Amino acid sequence: MKNIDYKSEIQRLKKEKNAVILAHYYQEDDVQDVADFLGDSLNLSQTAVSTDADIIVFCGVHFMAETAKILSPNKKVLLPVINADCLMAQTITKKDLQKYKDEHPDTKIITYVNTTAEIKALSDCICTSTNGLKIIEHYLDQGEKILYTPDQNLGKYAMKISGKQFEVWNGCCPIHHFLDKRKVLKQKELHPDALIIAHPECQLDILEISDYVGSTAQLLSFVKKSEAKEFIVCTEKGVLHPMKTQNPDKTFYLGSPTLSCHDMKKTRLEDVYNCLLNETNEIFVDEEVSRKAVKALNTMLELSK
Repeated sequence: MKNIDYKSEIQRLKKEKNAVILAHYYQEDDVQDVADFLGDSLNLSQTAVSTDADIIVFCGVHFMAETAKILSPNKKVLLPVINADCLMAQTITKKDLQKYKDEHPDTKIITYVNTTAEIKALSDCICTSTNGLKIIEHYLDQGEKILYTPDQNLGKYAMKISGKQFEVWNGCCPIHHFLDKRKVLKQKELHPDALIIAHPECQLDILEISDYVGSTAQLLSFVKKSEAKEFIVCTEKGVLHPMKTQNPDKTFYLGSPTLSCHDMKKTRLEDVYNCLLNETNEIFVDEEVSRKAVKALNTMLELSK
């Protein structure tokens, strides 16, 4: 088997095929390094819309590639590892959500972006970890009943911050959900000057001991602006790569060694190369599902202004 310089071959194929490579913050370091754009799932999909690329290679998990296809229906969207999935997205099904809607026709469905296209299509509005609280408060201020899906931790955090009650689906990201508070406190004991920063997909007991809570992009921004030199990071370990790259004078400690998403780590440079070479693992979304999902996404964009 001949040795292949995957990085240079990916760059060659990208130019040859007019492709753009998107990588989520939770991808392996070397996959992040070959990407044209690095970011959160929705931000990446929105960025891809504005490019003139014919092909989008999304280094992430399935729902992310779906979202890219929804927003760029005329581009070919490829997922390097077709079975890379999101455990949170699996905690809610079309059948179960439709049943809830039938039983609660007056309730607005607010859905976190980490969901399948079918779930987005059944929702009134999509949200992210950045704008979720604002969107939830908008509907509550209008006197609406809401169900927040699927992440219970983001929902509970929004209830705590807003001081308002609403229904929350019983889903979660297990990587964040099962983070052990004792391990975080042990890190704090070892590094007393370090600030604890956490993603709101963590449980409340983690968020309550954190110095800052925010989305991945918000955590990166906070670290860059902070005068602190040490941080205990309570989110998926992939984010340590851009944190270290952007802040070489600062030190980062992972809240726990368990903070690693198996599905996010499935993608290798070889997969990106093969996917782009053969244009395999193309993502398709039903037109009607896409139309309804876009409506929910556009509602989010309107309410986020």
